[in-house]
Amino acid sequence: MHRVTKAVVLAALTVCTALASPLSKIALLNDCLSTAEVPVDAPGSTDWLLDSTTFNLRLNYTPAAIATPTTIPQIQAAVSCAASAGLKANAKSGGHSYASFGTGGEDGHLVIQLDRMNNVSLDVVNGIATVQGGARLGRVASELYKQGKRAISHGTCPGVGVGGHALHGGYGMSSHMKGLMLDWLVGATVVLANSSVVECSSVENTYLFWAIRGAGSSMGVVAEMRFETFEAPDEVTYFIAQVPWKNTTAVDGFRALQEFAAEQMPAELNMRLFITRQFANLEGMYWGNKTGLQQTLAPLVTATGAKLQYSQTDNWLGQLTHFGNGLNLDQSRPYKMAETFYSSSLYTHALESTQIQAFVDYWFNKGKATRRDWYVQVDLHGGKNSAVSRPGSDSAAYAHRNHLLLFLFYDRVDTKGVYPSDGFAFIDEFVGDLTKTIGEDDGETWGRYPNYPDSRLSPESAQRGYWGSHLQRLREIKTAVDPGDMFHYPQGVPPAV
Repeated sequence: MHRVTKAVVLAALTVCTALASPLSKIALLNDCLSTAEVPVDAPGSTDWLLDSTTFNLRLNYTPAAIATPTTIPQIQAAVSCAASAGLKANAKSGGHSYASFGTGGEDGHLVIQLDRMNNVSLDVVNGIATVQGGARLGRVASELYKQGKRAISHGTCPGVGVGGHALHGGYGMSSHMKGLMLDWLVGATVVLANSSVVECSSVENTYLFWAIRGAGSSMGVVAEMRFETFEAPDEVTYFIAQVPWKNTTAVDGFRALQEFAAEQMPAELNMRLFITRQFANLEGMYWGNKTGLQQTLAPLVTATGAKLQYSQTDNWLGQLTHFGNGLNLDQSRPYKMAETFYSSSLYTHALESTQIQAFVDYWFNKGKATRRDWYVQVDLHGGKNSAVSRPGSDSAAYAHRNHLLLFLFYDRVDTKGVYPSDGFAFIDEFVGDLTKTIGEDDGETWGRYPNYPDSRLSPESAQRGYWGSHLQRLREIKTAVDPGDMFHYPQGVPPAV
């Protein structure tokens, strides 16, 4: 258990005195952070520019202040200062939020930039990895491999922060075999809204442990996580298979693909359909060699007409580098990756023919006619043999284990450009033409992935889509740990009324 430092108490006393003065909330915040000796980015400095610039350049917000803690007591002090100043606070791990929620999703929040806290350590005896909240996925992977040839199932982009990723799902190219990143989380150290520090796990503060595995950003600052790990395989094979569908064959092809995913696809195969204006490919990873891959894909090739174009057998780090587009895995400061885009997501069960037809019609008509750099990614998320589907649907706040497909709709322009006003309709209609054939927006018939947020959704629609039937329980837990909504962002879990 960590104690609030003397500096925090002093900061609180200072703010109590200052409240009677005409100082603005931001001035109060900065005075408190200075008194408590919390490191901050100086406004206008190189660090401020780096830490305030969002991954999605379409959605930039101005923080009230940016704290850059290196210790848990400094996080406590930062949260205490935000509360005393009457401001909201948000943890920012890697800063990859598609809706810029790490910077609050609106102006005027305290940003708690965690990337100075990025240590990764492995207990080689029990295989437990202790990961600070500001580590990026590539660093986690490379350190675990270096320290003991261990691994965790997680996403493909090495620059994504472990905080946002693991606490809202953590789907990637090993998930069909090994589950979500949050499935490997066994404990966490959390700074709550009252600036106290608590531990949570399957045996301690279990309600909070349930909540942070799917809605972590709404509950507190997760300063440290502990993960179980598995032995990294010596041999995996990544691949690309062309899907030569036309508008007259795509419905049958898509139906065959989802039937394969639902019933036949072995756990060892991880795969997605990747669609652009110019082409469509199946891409993925197989836990084994090329011969095993070809045998596994054979019935799918026959059913869909797919043609294996490329495959390569490699080790664990090699496949991560491949799916990370060749980037250095151990990403660290200064991290400057950014894009200008609009995106949305969708979880669905197996689609009926009329629903597939609606998707295909839009793809081959409006999609082919739209010349921006858009893509749709359809992850084969669930199914009979998927590790994602194996835990009980109520085992964690993550609400979509029983959905077969996970869609990401993504439309981007050059980073120096401005996203066009008519671009929103392109994505909205792509999603809408499908959802209106599926049924009610109840969070169960279809849903949304919190790690692929749609910035234009209303809070109510987003919350329903992200958490479905788990939302009410999450709101009750939120009321217990953050009744004043300190860790607010536009689509986060609100306290119960």
